Amino acid sequence: DNLGEVSIPKHEIRTMEKLSDKDMNPDGSLKNQEIFSTRYFITTNSLPIEKGESYIQWNLYGPDMQFGLGKNVGVGIMTTWFGSPVLGNVKLSIPLRNKWNAGVGLIAGSGSWALPRLFVGLPFGTVTYGDRKFNLNASLGYGYVAYEGDGSGRGLCSVAGMVKLSRTMSFVFDSFVLMQGGYNNYEEYDPTSGMFYTVRRRAKGGALIIPGIRIQTSEDKAFQFGFAGIITNGEAVPVPIPMIQWYRRL
Repeated sequence: DNLGEVSIPKHEIRTMEKLSDKDMNPDGSLKNQEIFSTRYFITTNSLPIEKGESYIQWNLYGPDMQFGLGKNVGVGIMTTWFGSPVLGNVKLSIPLRNKWNAGVGLIAGSGSWALPRLFVGLPFGTVTYGDRKFNLNASLGYGYVAYEGDGSGRGLCSVAGMVKLSRTMSFVFDSFVLMQGGYNNYEEYDPTSGMFYTVRRRAKGGALIIPGIRIQTSEDKAFQFGFAGIITNGEAVPVPIPMIQWYRRL
């Protein structure tokens, strides 16, 4: 409407595809074809899911479904194959300028039928630079777990990113850092004296690091795999089981 008729030389056209109604938004614009770029392995970024878009992420431990509820607002639900726990999430994306985006969200839920008295809550904030083909993300949150009213929390942070290497392949990096907790009292037994002592220690932190590759098999499907490593007590320990995920547009 703004430019009028546009002519493109054939030698500059790489591919041509016929579009159907499902490829278009209600206003006639083209739906975003990089819907999975809002996620890494575990964490999310500040890029929004378009209104009306939705996808499911199949994990070895269970499904994770995400929906574009409104403009820059996404909601979702995740669980395990046993149906416990069940967690819901909501995220508000805030476009800034020059490829910068911010976001705030909340993950909350319970142990469901197996542990009905278990409560989990994780408010978080994210800042992302880039677009759906290249982005870097930093996030900060606070995880709280309570059972029968007795709960505790820890600070959490993450650095993640992705870069599209080719038309079908992307490099994905994710991390999940558990910060040190507060001081707690522990009972320890001294075999020499035969007595118990109260020792005050601070809860240690740790980190989960996951680099991997995402293969976009079609506009509606993607496959992702990576190998994780755990850092604890100053040592890095590899996880022998690969992180495998399947994405499907709903």
